[in-house]
Formats: sequence, C-alpha cells, structure tokens
Amino acid sequence: MNLSPIRRTIALLAAAGLAAAGLLATQASAAPVNPSTLSKLSTAAITSTLSENATIPGTAWETDPNGRIIVSYDSTVTGAKLAQLTRVTKQFGDRIKLEKMSGKLTKYIAGGDAIYGGQYRCSLGFNVRSGSTYYFLTAGHCGNIASSWYANSSKTTLLGTTYGSSFPGNDYAIVQYSSSYTNHPGTVDLYNGSSQDITSAGNASVGQAVKRSGSTTGVHSGTVTAVNATVNYAEGTVTGLIKTNVCAEGGDSGGALFAGTVALGLTSGGSGNCSSGGTTYFQPVTEALSRYGVSVY
Repeated sequence: MNLSPIRRTIALLAAAGLAAAGLLATQASAAPVNPSTLSKLSTAAITSTLSENATIPGTAWETDPNGRIIVSYDSTVTGAKLAQLTRVTKQFGDRIKLEKMSGKLTKYIAGGDAIYGGQYRCSLGFNVRSGSTYYFLTAGHCGNIASSWYANSSKTTLLGTTYGSSFPGNDYAIVQYSSSYTNHPGTVDLYNGSSQDITSAGNASVGQAVKRSGSTTGVHSGTVTAVNATVNYAEGTVTGLIKTNVCAEGGDSGGALFAGTVALGLTSGGSGNCSSGGTTYFQPVTEALSRYGVSVY
C-alpha cells in the first residue's frame, strides 16, 4: 500500500515508540493506531500528544496503576470540544479510557471566611518556616489574586503578604507572616475543637487514606486515586497533581491534605461537592517546600 510522506513518517515514528507530541493527532480523520504499534508507545508519548492536542478546559488525565491513561471531562466539554477530545483519544484504543466526571471542574475559591485576599477567600494550608521566619502555604491561584492576606472579612487583622506564587503550571503560593501576627502553630484545624499536629511532609501514594481540611466544608476523608495528574482549568493547565475522591467546595482552595502527622498537598480544585461527593485535586506540598526552601514544623 502506498503511503503519503506524512503518513509514512508518522508510522515510522510510532513504530519506534517516538511519537512526537501532536503528530498522531494532526489529521482530523486519523484512524486508531495499529494495536502492535500501540503496545510500543510510551505513556509519555501518549500524554505528550494529549498535551498538544487535548488541553481543553474542563478535562483532566492521569495514568492508573496498570498503565492505562484515564481522560476525564466535565459538563462544559460538549459539541466541537467533545468531538476533538474523542478524536484525539480514540486513536489510542484501550490505552486510554474516556469518562465523564460529575459537575464542572473548577478551582475552589470563593468569597467568605478564613484567609482573605482581594475580594476572595481561600484556606490556609500549612504553616512553614525557614529559620526564624514564618510563612504559610496556600494555592497558587489564591496567591495570584492578592498581595495582602487577612484573618477576617473586614480585613483589620493582617496575616501577611504574598512572598511567591505559581499558577498555572503549578498551584502553590507562600505568604510571609507579618511580624505583628505570631499565632501560627504547626497544626491543621480539624474543625471540631481540636487540631492535628504536622511534623513532616511526604509524597502521596495511590490507595493512601487521607484527610482534607478547608474553611468551607471542614474536614473530609477519602483516598488517593492517582498521582501525577494533569488538570486543564479555564485559566490554564496544572500538572503533577494528586487526585482523590475527597470532596471539597468553593473557599477550600489552598487547604491541607494530610495523612496523620504527614503533610501531603494543597487543595487545588475539582468537581462535585460535599453533598453528592466529588473529585478533588491537590498540589503536592513537597514541591512547594523545595521551591521556597521552607519546612513544616
């Protein structure tokens, strides 16, 4: 069979396991890749193609323990967007599972109580320090919206000022405490009159039992369902996230994900709510700690 130069090049690249991002998805009518070729394609090659051709707001993907890539989409992905997503994913056959998530994928930020910046509120994640200088971590999409953060809605009690923030790409921010604010224990509020001491930080693992604390919905429990997940928010893509079946709602952004005394992550966003349940993604805390040279205590 005669192949055009472009199709022949694509076939050769795929057979070598070197599918360049986007090449397999450049043709709107592309047929599924040959099964023998699929088995040779690396997960990295497939996710690279997704990044180049399926970065649609309202979508997310991660790799399950068996090496299959789970691609999720929310209620906003319809019509031409859903057609594009289907076209890109179907060529990889059973290497990708396409599934619809409940609700709308969004950042969990809202107006209300907890830590206040600009016209919004978020949740404090973990108190951290470098030597005798104290900070707290929260979500990067929170850090991007305000330079000053307060403990009350009337903004009369200054907590501190944003020292650094990264979003999209990552979703973490660090706020340096004001010298006038000295109440920053190394604990997480359990919203029942008690707190959980945090003594170390670690990396989450699939199947791990975890808890999340946030200013809107308090503490909820669940498990880690995936790591190194990619989420495509309307404002941009965030990679390397922890996926869980723990619920969260607006205003919980930046809140702590932890397992016992171990800090794991910062609430980024998700879909669903704490009435019907949902999916929530977290920025790994170890990345933020390393970036700013700080530690939990």
